[in-house]
Amino acid sequence: MTSVPSLAATVNQRVADALSAALPEAGAADPLLRRSDRADFQANGMLALAKKLKGNPRELASQVVGQLAAGDVIKEIEVSGPGFLNITVSDEAIVRTLAARAADDRLGVPYADNPGTTVIDYAQPNVAKEMHVGHLRSAVIGAAMVEILEFTGEKVVRRHHIGDWGTQFGMLIQYLIEHPHELDHKSDDASAETSGEEAMSNLNRLYKASRALFDSDEEFKDRARRRVVDLQAGDEETLALWQRFVDESKVYFYSVFNKLDMEIRDADVVGESGYNAMLEETCRLLEESGVAVRSDGALCVFFDDVKGPDGNPTPLIVKKSNGGYGYAATDLSAIRDRVQNLGATTLLYVVDARQSLHFKMVFETARRAGWLGDDVEPVQLAFGTVLGKDGKPFKTREGETVRLVDLLDEAVDRATAVVREKGENIGLTEQEITENGFQVGIGAVKYADLSTSASRDYKFDLDQMVSLNGDTSVYIQYAYARVRSIFRRAGDAAPKAHPELELAPAERALGLHLDQFGEVVAEAAAGYEPHKLAAYLYQLASLYTTFYDQCPVLKAEGGNEQVENRLFLCELTARTLHRGMALLGIRTPERL
Repeated sequence: MTSVPSLAATVNQRVADALSAALPEAGAADPLLRRSDRADFQANGMLALAKKLKGNPRELASQVVGQLAAGDVIKEIEVSGPGFLNITVSDEAIVRTLAARAADDRLGVPYADNPGTTVIDYAQPNVAKEMHVGHLRSAVIGAAMVEILEFTGEKVVRRHHIGDWGTQFGMLIQYLIEHPHELDHKSDDASAETSGEEAMSNLNRLYKASRALFDSDEEFKDRARRRVVDLQAGDEETLALWQRFVDESKVYFYSVFNKLDMEIRDADVVGESGYNAMLEETCRLLEESGVAVRSDGALCVFFDDVKGPDGNPTPLIVKKSNGGYGYAATDLSAIRDRVQNLGATTLLYVVDARQSLHFKMVFETARRAGWLGDDVEPVQLAFGTVLGKDGKPFKTREGETVRLVDLLDEAVDRATAVVREKGENIGLTEQEITENGFQVGIGAVKYADLSTSASRDYKFDLDQMVSLNGDTSVYIQYAYARVRSIFRRAGDAAPKAHPELELAPAERALGLHLDQFGEVVAEAAAGYEPHKLAAYLYQLASLYTTFYDQCPVLKAEGGNEQVENRLFLCELTARTLHRGMALLGIRTPERL
């Protein structure tokens, strides 16, 4: 189905046509239409136009009004202030536009004009290391952008660039060779969650033991270093043991992502090791083209605008003087693969803001080498830090980094307590309390992250996150459940749009906001800004709460037609909340 134009788009076109008719000398002028608290919309384009035409903006605005006949869409239009146009649309236009949205499975969300292929790099844990709160944002923001981009028609290729290569594996593998039972599980019939915890427990124990031996035993340190050489040379036994670490870590990763209610597919996990075969060629091509040069034995790329505190140039080190490869070699090889083999038109990296300089240098190097042409856009969706209530980086009382699983478990426990307290009033079963507690708890964590602009830090406050009041996912989920409860009590009454009816103020406000859904999703996709969708959904839930309080639905005073029309608004609200929250990776329970 073709996309449904919003009322804003329809009104904007009407005003633009009137501008052209009244002032042909202005050419194609933008009316600069926006929502307004003085009317439904306000067009501010007359001011800039008057300056261009050297005319009086109020007089020009009056000429435009003369070309705008009130009718099926525009109910009233008046000139205000120094030439603003205040525009009120008809109730009929609101309901007819919403009916068209309701008839569309996509709720009127348009497909992107020129969809391409986005390779998105997100959720990047490290093998043999525990996931902590710092891993949360890349996973949550990345997963939401996958959903939003795919919904707008973009082809999305997921990539989880896990840390699965490096010198620490020589230490781990050598220790495992000398202590072969350290990765054995306690039982064969453990649940997925238990096996994930066991996998991490085994890895933690092995890592600490091998590190202690590495630091205290010079002979073991030598053996571990030789093992790194064996790993890089592709020795079969060494690679097989390395694979055990990777597999064991995946058991753990997947258990954590499962808690986060996220799907991570094995085929999408392409870690640092996935580009090993390309590293030498990447370095050779950079050196032969003159993009990289030798400096103190290392292969480096220099930039005029990147200098250290001493004022000397700070290079991107592609290959170290000892022959080892830096992160840059892997990241540059990944770009080559993603552009040449995966056909990427956009490279989207959901990575901590503190890595911004690294990626700026990597992108520029790839441009100089010709691997990033004008038809490929690299983007770092940089995110800020998760802070504690005190505004400092989130730590345990002992000063340790917070384990992600502990944080998620506590969120679910807190949410389950809230659901249990409220659920007793509506007769939720124990199974519903458990399921809803999970959906509310994980939704609370995700929404707190996604409702903040990615570039900003945010405070992790579970008390606020699971509150039924304020800008929280629970508030939005509760609004959805409230809509669903109306339909359980509706009997034979069914939703049906009635454009001929007059709308109450709360109905108009709700309807005009519902009509913005498509534009908000498109904006969130284009700017990689899921917080804009979160803000829209919170406002939608707020407007619905006002509508619910002021406009009786099943006992509407206007008879059956008004009941049907208000049920129609309820149904479209529920569908929009459900779809919007799903795009953020958050579930909406039917009963709360």
